[in-house]
Amino acid sequence: MRAVGYLNPQPITAETSLLDIELPVPVATGHDLLVEIKAVSVNPVDTKVRKSAVPEDGQHRVLGFDAAGVVKAVGDKVSLFKPGDEVYYAGVINRPGSNSEFQLVDERIVGAKPKSLSFEEAAALPLTAITAYETLFDRLDINEPVSGGANAIVIIGGAGGVGSIAIQLVRQLTDLTVIATASRPETKEWAKELGAHHVIDHSQPIAKQVEALGIGAPSFVFSTTQSDLHGGESVTLLAPQGRFALIDDPKGGFDVMPFKRKCLSVHWEMMFARAVFQTPDMIEQHKLLSHVAELVDAGKIKTTLTETYGSINAANMKKAHALIESGTAKGKIVLSGF
Repeated sequence: MRAVGYLNPQPITAETSLLDIELPVPVATGHDLLVEIKAVSVNPVDTKVRKSAVPEDGQHRVLGFDAAGVVKAVGDKVSLFKPGDEVYYAGVINRPGSNSEFQLVDERIVGAKPKSLSFEEAAALPLTAITAYETLFDRLDINEPVSGGANAIVIIGGAGGVGSIAIQLVRQLTDLTVIATASRPETKEWAKELGAHHVIDHSQPIAKQVEALGIGAPSFVFSTTQSDLHGGESVTLLAPQGRFALIDDPKGGFDVMPFKRKCLSVHWEMMFARAVFQTPDMIEQHKLLSHVAELVDAGKIKTTLTETYGSINAANMKKAHALIESGTAKGKIVLSGF
């Protein structure tokens, strides 16, 4: 089968940073589905792994943590899907990725593809939807009020992949006021289109901008990017006993000491944790993807696909990685077919 992989961590500008390769088709056993890949999207985690993770000696590492496709075969323990089913999912970081014609994935982290979306539109959603959903409802527990806090959430990086779906989930599933951050005219407009009540500029100190809205100190902050830069501002703007969540890897570490004064809780989301550690509640990802699909098909949430980069090959994948690394992407980048 055709696939895109790499042998050594390199800058995306290197000729061999990503390669077109041939691999054997894997065999489904246990809870695994063998999925024929129709479309994939590219996430920041793809670029981080490519730049830092050394594959096993002599073996290509295949990336890809978002996919939509068709089930071709199932393992002997599979009960949720059958061959011919259309699915979408984000896979797991410790197994071969979706940048290949076929992929094995555990059924418990797979959802039925939204019927109203194309494979390309569906492939834009899984990883960011899981990340946003788990952060909002499992980590921040935004349905549980903070005593004295304003019924509001600040989403830092509201126009990115995770921010784009987080805004929609909060608007559709809660009555929180959504304050998104963005810094360019096009990303500010994108956040507004997705439903943010207010959009402020994260290239400027954000605490004063939040205060100027006159709604009080928000109960929650969801930091999707540059948490090392925005941590202090988040402490300032949050209500006492508020909740802060981050998903990125702050440069130089992350200082939690300032959060103590207000008794602020800090939550670090890692959407691969359930699948990597085979947690007893691993099937929650299947359930939440099913819920997201229902919301999409009901017209309450839209895909965050913004750009398509052609077929799944090394040349197109390099372009997608380069855009992600530039920090200027909005929404999601998708590739489809081989």
